[in-house]
Amino acid sequence: MSEPRRSPGNQASLREANRGRVVSAVKRHGGLTQVELAGVTGLSPATVSNIVKELVATGALHATPSTSSGRRALRVTLPHGLGLVAGVHVSPRHLRLALSDLGGTVLAERHMPLARDHRADAELDKTALLIMDMVESIESTMDEVLSIGLAIAAPIDRRTGMTARGGILRGWDGIPLGQSLARRTDKPVQVDNSANLAALAEHRSGAARGRDTVVTLDVGNGIGAGLVLDGRLFRGHHGVAGEFGHTPVAPHGPICRCGNRGCLEAVAGAPAVLEGIRDEVGTLKLADLILRAMGGDQVCIRAVADAGHAIGTAAVGLCNVLDPERVVVTGEFARAGELLLGPMRHALESMLIVDADGTPDVVQGQLGEKAAVTGALALAIEAVDVTRPR
Repeated sequence: MSEPRRSPGNQASLREANRGRVVSAVKRHGGLTQVELAGVTGLSPATVSNIVKELVATGALHATPSTSSGRRALRVTLPHGLGLVAGVHVSPRHLRLALSDLGGTVLAERHMPLARDHRADAELDKTALLIMDMVESIESTMDEVLSIGLAIAAPIDRRTGMTARGGILRGWDGIPLGQSLARRTDKPVQVDNSANLAALAEHRSGAARGRDTVVTLDVGNGIGAGLVLDGRLFRGHHGVAGEFGHTPVAPHGPICRCGNRGCLEAVAGAPAVLEGIRDEVGTLKLADLILRAMGGDQVCIRAVADAGHAIGTAAVGLCNVLDPERVVVTGEFARAGELLLGPMRHALESMLIVDADGTPDVVQGQLGEKAAVTGALALAIEAVDVTRPR
């Protein structure tokens, strides 16, 4: 029996879907040869070649002669000059912004501390002004900005665009964050949890690159998890997967900012750790704690190690369920390096059900405190339809 003939409408839909697969692959990887594009998209080399030729002609893609394994090849990238995107990361105490082209090249950055009880309305006003300032600093205009990615240190309900639970990032509850920033900038805004976007960035260009199943733990004032499963970011049914910091670990422990008692974050998050040693060393910031621990202060070393052991112990259940090949630790606390990672690794090795050969690597993120804002840029780039005429 012969294969049924495709209708012109079906063929057009298939061509459009294939173009989308090629463009998405270029966005994810930053640039690939046509042979590599065929490999990551599953399309035939001939199909990829035709699509690239078509999109280069329209200006949606750019192809330059290159070499691969000693042979001549065409390297396919997004062209310069298509436009700009902005990335924003709001954490409990910091605001970080970046401006990039669609190839991910960062052109301008801003960073500033935030007051302890900052509120969304004031900070979104400030964010809009800072984006305009970055655009002006590179002698461009807001007309060139095509999309904005917003990383928030709280779970985001994808159905509403609001924080999924009150109290986690106080002053930011009950507000449609993407719509609010979009009104201030007149640009489309994509919103996600900062741990998710840190995981996305580390998977695209950092310590998780080339790994299909990865848990990224974003550890600082809060503790979140970003989950990459089979090469894709997993957000869950409502978009709130990965709220690792609110895993109950101490039934009679301190009250967490989410309102529950004994969450991991209330035991091993930076504010809890700093409060736990205040009587011995006085009032410190997390950066001071890390510096003193790295300098040999035994009280600070013990505090960091205890936090690492608590996080590693809580991660055992997560790793038993997901069986990741790597655990990547990002966030400000990750700057402690092996003082934090060593106890985490020891807890995993001693409690996981797999043998030593099956224990996931535990490594420090490569993007540092810029991981979430880098992920926000990637989220913004993904939202841009480069095939649409401008």
